[in-house]
Amino acid sequence: VPKICESDDQPITETSNCDGDDDANDSVSVLQTELGPQPLTIMKAQLLSFYTLSQNASVSAVDNNPALHPLWVRCDMSDPAGTTWLGAETVCVGSKVTGVKLYSVTCKSTVDKKSLITLEQLKQEHKKKHHPSSMGVKGSATFNLFGSTIVENTAIESKSSVTVDFKWSHVESIFEIPPLSSTATLNIKVASGEMRSPMFEMYRELEFLQTLADGLRTGETEWMEPLENTSAVNLTKAYLERTKLKSETDAPIFNTFLERGDLDFVEQLWVRMRKVTSYQDIGDCLKLVTEALRYGDIKPWIHRDSSSSLSKLILQSYHQQIDHVSLTGVTPVNMLLEMGLDKMRKDYINYLILTTLNHLQCYYLSTEVDLQEQVVRLRKLHHLLEIILTCRTFLALPYDKLFLLTSCLQHYKTSPYDEEREFKLQIKPALISSFYQREHPVLWGVEVSSGNGPREVRTALQLSDRPLVDHVIFETYSDETVNGDSDDPAFFSTMVCCSLVNFA
Repeated sequence: VPKICESDDQPITETSNCDGDDDANDSVSVLQTELGPQPLTIMKAQLLSFYTLSQNASVSAVDNNPALHPLWVRCDMSDPAGTTWLGAETVCVGSKVTGVKLYSVTCKSTVDKKSLITLEQLKQEHKKKHHPSSMGVKGSATFNLFGSTIVENTAIESKSSVTVDFKWSHVESIFEIPPLSSTATLNIKVASGEMRSPMFEMYRELEFLQTLADGLRTGETEWMEPLENTSAVNLTKAYLERTKLKSETDAPIFNTFLERGDLDFVEQLWVRMRKVTSYQDIGDCLKLVTEALRYGDIKPWIHRDSSSSLSKLILQSYHQQIDHVSLTGVTPVNMLLEMGLDKMRKDYINYLILTTLNHLQCYYLSTEVDLQEQVVRLRKLHHLLEIILTCRTFLALPYDKLFLLTSCLQHYKTSPYDEEREFKLQIKPALISSFYQREHPVLWGVEVSSGNGPREVRTALQLSDRPLVDHVIFETYSDETVNGDSDDPAFFSTMVCCSLVNFA
């Protein structure tokens, strides 16, 4: 039980929260929650011996006992080897326990690569314990390709990350660079809304769409601050005046990396009405448009597959027959939301070439579901495009590899929107060699193994940029190494050894 010292340095033993005097134990219980399980010394961790004895069928008192679950004990690194874990698990043939595997995990921090165990020494360590006739050696490594970074001593935090995992055989040395024959898997997690993303302007557009949808759902709308002085109403007036003078639409008033060149009248109107800051603005803009249509002042062009309410009014205006629309209540907001959904769906499809994925069209392009669900599905399309463009912009992946990421569309057809999900993509190391071959891995490992099935044993070394255990405190180093070379950062060494105990 951990001891907690108050200001007078008198140790107080923690007590159960079941005591009647709750106030007296308030501060203690809080600390107890924060401390969590405490590591033991290696001597106290020898309780694993009882685990082994209890599974030995040669001990008559425990004959025919069922196999226990594996047992792992946290250790405090106070021994010379720096042990952080000891573990034990049974080896069974059928339902009979025939032995126990005993594990030890030792850790240390260092900045000196020369102090590390060599690959040959690791093999010899395995041979001494297991005397195998043959051994297998496998390597693994993980590199950060995109995510939080430091530029000119300033940390740029990011919730997005792209890492790559390598696995290969025939390891020749510790910390070797993964060969081009390795298998490589990208792990991609992208959070929308980062300013360095080529999708940032589209994200702002989507956020405005979400604001409209949330306002319809909750009855309250938090309007975005306008980024320019000209109001949405004045922008709409000016646009209608120009439209009266010619049948073709103007070029977009802003351009982005993904902006289409074929925006129709309704889509360009949406671009201007994104500047609204009140329900009154929406109503005033749409009133200007419907009156211009009713009096035949404009004959705008729209896409044939447009499905918004305003598009239908425009089609009616071609025949001088326009239904009366009452621009009261939530009707203007519904109309504006429909305009945005129509426009942004085309934006995403234009890049994704979703028309080639016929089996997914009905789900992502459907206008039969309610507006709230349409917005959810649009967010899924946006997230997929963020993933694709992150890989394209920052990793320069070719389009044929990016197309494989459209499998995410199938995932999102049956799963909820989730920016925390990590999508995986197998890739040839040669495509990203320029990104990892000069970088330090965040995790590098080698594993020596022998035996097979339940009797397989392994000796493993993991080198990482942060501790792989969290219940002990490690010695830390400054950014500079012992030689003053900041190119070689400090790292943590974790070694896992296994012993196989056979019962007679």
